[in-house]
Amino acid sequence: MGDHRSHDSHRGLTGELRASLRASVRGDVDFTASARALTTMDASNYRRVPLGTVAPRDADDVAAALAVCREHGVPVVARGGGTSIAGQATGEGVVLDFTRYMTDVVRIDPEARTAVVRPGVVLDTLRAAADAHGLTFGPDPSTHGRCTLGGMIGNNACGAHSVAWGTTADNVLSLDVLTYGGEHARLDKGRGLDGLPARLARGVRALVDGHLALLRTGFPSPTLPRRISGYALDALLPERGTDLVRAFTGTEGTLGLITEATVRLVATPAARALVVLGYPDEGTAADAASTLLPHKPLTVEGMAADLVPGPDRDALPKGTAWLFVEVGGATPGAAAARAEELRRAAAADGHTVLTEPAAQRALWRVREDAAGTATRLPDGGEAWPGWEDCAVPPQRLGAYLREFRALLGRHGLRGAPFGHFGEGCVHIRVDVDLLTPAGVRRYRDFSHDMADLVVAHGGSLSGEHGDGQARAELLPRMYGTEAVRLFERFKDLWDPAGGLNPGMVVRPYPLDRNLRFEVLPKGPVPVEFGYPEDGGDFTAAVRRCVGVAKCRETTAGTGVMCPSYRVTRDERHSTRGRARLLHEMLAGELVTDGWRSEEVREALDLCLACKGCRSDCPVGVDMATYKAEFLHHHYAGRLRPAAHYSMGRLPVWLRAAAAVRAAPVLNGLARVRPLAAAAKRLGGIAPERDIPPLAAEPFTRWWRGQERQRERRDSAHHHGSPLPDAANRVILFPDTFTDHLSPGVGRAAVAVLEDAGLHVTVPDRPVCCGLTWLSTGQLDRARAVMRRTLDVLPSDTPVLVLEPSCAATLRTDLPELLPDDPRAARLAASVRTFAQVLEERAPHWEPPRVDRPVAGQTHCHQHAVLGDAAERRLRQRAGLHGDLSGGCCGLAGDFGFTRGHYDVSVACAEEQLLPALRRAPEGAYVLADGFSCRTQIRQLAFTESLHLAEVLARHLPSSTSSTGRK
Repeated sequence: MGDHRSHDSHRGLTGELRASLRASVRGDVDFTASARALTTMDASNYRRVPLGTVAPRDADDVAAALAVCREHGVPVVARGGGTSIAGQATGEGVVLDFTRYMTDVVRIDPEARTAVVRPGVVLDTLRAAADAHGLTFGPDPSTHGRCTLGGMIGNNACGAHSVAWGTTADNVLSLDVLTYGGEHARLDKGRGLDGLPARLARGVRALVDGHLALLRTGFPSPTLPRRISGYALDALLPERGTDLVRAFTGTEGTLGLITEATVRLVATPAARALVVLGYPDEGTAADAASTLLPHKPLTVEGMAADLVPGPDRDALPKGTAWLFVEVGGATPGAAAARAEELRRAAAADGHTVLTEPAAQRALWRVREDAAGTATRLPDGGEAWPGWEDCAVPPQRLGAYLREFRALLGRHGLRGAPFGHFGEGCVHIRVDVDLLTPAGVRRYRDFSHDMADLVVAHGGSLSGEHGDGQARAELLPRMYGTEAVRLFERFKDLWDPAGGLNPGMVVRPYPLDRNLRFEVLPKGPVPVEFGYPEDGGDFTAAVRRCVGVAKCRETTAGTGVMCPSYRVTRDERHSTRGRARLLHEMLAGELVTDGWRSEEVREALDLCLACKGCRSDCPVGVDMATYKAEFLHHHYAGRLRPAAHYSMGRLPVWLRAAAAVRAAPVLNGLARVRPLAAAAKRLGGIAPERDIPPLAAEPFTRWWRGQERQRERRDSAHHHGSPLPDAANRVILFPDTFTDHLSPGVGRAAVAVLEDAGLHVTVPDRPVCCGLTWLSTGQLDRARAVMRRTLDVLPSDTPVLVLEPSCAATLRTDLPELLPDDPRAARLAASVRTFAQVLEERAPHWEPPRVDRPVAGQTHCHQHAVLGDAAERRLRQRAGLHGDLSGGCCGLAGDFGFTRGHYDVSVACAEEQLLPALRRAPEGAYVLADGFSCRTQIRQLAFTESLHLAEVLARHLPSSTSSTGRK
């Protein structure tokens, strides 16, 4: 296996291998194209195609899988969250996925301050369990919501708090390990080689005894806080306690597979304060970082303005580069005092001291999202890892960064450094061209020069994420050839067959082989959307996903993305998983049917098109748009699912029913169970769903009646209506849901807007945003509908859209689907929500005081596209107190109504929405501005929910319950 055989040479063994694994392993064995496609990549530049995947249930399963793979001569790669930056979580043989079953915290001993964990447990899961005892696990990478302990041990992960609590290696006490050869080893800190099999113990002892001089003089200083590269063989020296646990940690799954670990926990500070210090440039910030270390901070993080979005910059102090310095204390006062002391000692241009946890979290989010944000430069250019996390002594960081910037300039490259300045560790994504042979050659040349620069400053090629394929080739430049040969001998002692993660650390692949971009189309793919931020290139849009996997976070309250993954925990249903399948569809090697791919269709089937990824993904992957694009091509010229005809063309059916005034008849028929069941079968609608009743009087019919009454009044008084001031005019967009299903929302909005002194008009011809056609991939029809709407609506007046999903469609999808029509961009810019119109057009109007608590749901499209700041301010002014739940209601337009989606839809609602409603205080208004959210609440919580306009209309001085008008 040391010859790096490709998956093609193993193809003949695949069937036999799969059968043997299924007979031997109790966990999941999956050799489908989907499973393989999902694990071809991690968060690096690399791609390797496995034969299949195994999700072991326990250590016995791991041993069984190893035995089968050993018998067939197939390599094995361990995989946790798949967030590795250097390529070590991919492989050609069998990938062991520890995140399905081996995910538990076995036990916590609060007295000893230790935890026993399985390798697939997510760091935040461990931290939540430890927090109950006032403890935590010290190392905390920015991926803490999805990285696993096994992966952290494999890479010797660090994170922001390693200044105080060290790297993962400093916090691991014992490991249970299985070698590729089937041997079990128990590594315990303080017991030397006692837990090794006799053969292995003898070999390790001989290797150390025979190379004492090299181990003492040929390795970088142990005082370099972030030396992650290579094997830490100097930890095996007698004077360092023959620390086998330290030597094993960070070996990237090349020596053995961890089945259980005992880790050290540390006491959580009772209170924390965050000091943000501003500097004129990153070099000055880097110079200052080491001077703060005597104050014993918990973190010293650095980043510059080119990684901070404009709105976030307003929250930071004066400067163009910042240090985030956290301190702890026994009380909030003590933490604040330490923060003030540190602030006075720092020679900064500006400063902010934050003691409130919510304010601290908001700024930490800016820093944590940099891991994804750094993949796109301010001008939209793509940037990639590779020199993601090298480290130098902290005192050398400023000088190193200045030379680094100069080196980038010499190679014509750009990047935005950030990272753990207190430990001299710098993250950066570089805009190297990895799509052309010339660009790849430049990448190789730059990498060699960078390695020399790091070594010249006494640093480590990797300061956090390991060597993987990105840097292992360069280890001789850091260690010399003799030490690297010693690495090879150490690897051969543990894994003589070369079966574990071949090509990593020792005998490595070249750093420019297996690049994941090699297989992608060389030219643009014909598509329907404009993809303006990706130059119209769908391939570039798919490349946005770099694998940082924020979409795999499952803790409630961490955003909207990705609802279906949060309830299924199946990688296919994460934003990253779907992007990976689209990548492989474009590559055409594993997923071979292109747009007709069933693998991609199945993965996208549970995408709710909530657009949560558009805002929550650090690089702005927009899977709802990709889904619409795919469905358009997938069903081109073919019969579509029934739901595409019933719900995808809903505006047509509702307008037809309204034209013949059939609502009472249809509502009556819907209450006849056999007829309703037949209609649902015919329409592809989930049998568990009730069909929402149609309004007896659509909003537009009511509005025309109001207009006629006004005209009669004006005629009776022999005068016409005065022309409204342009500043008071607003167009109310009668979306399909408001018009035919919730006209009370429209009537209430009119009442409130007129109370605020605004002049409301409604288009006299039908308009539609095209959402239902868009979400089902009927893009030709969606485009035609949008063009008719553009013909009707002027572009010089704010357009109020009460339904958030329709507002989001007009704001984003309209200009992206009609990029060549200038009217589309103008209309998109004029779209406003209910609260935005009141805030902009009637800033002095005082809403009625309601003074009631609220519960309910912020619409996912509002969260992702429109923002809800104006709504929050309006609620506060009206005395509506309390927060709305996040997440997604789970109905999401046609999704929750489509046959086969009901269980997932309900599970999504159960994540945040329904629990929030159960906790709602007595007398609370349940708010939900989206028709889907209100429908889900009515059908699952059996309670009334209201649009914000309805609540305010109810409390106007002369409101009526029948119309919502004064």
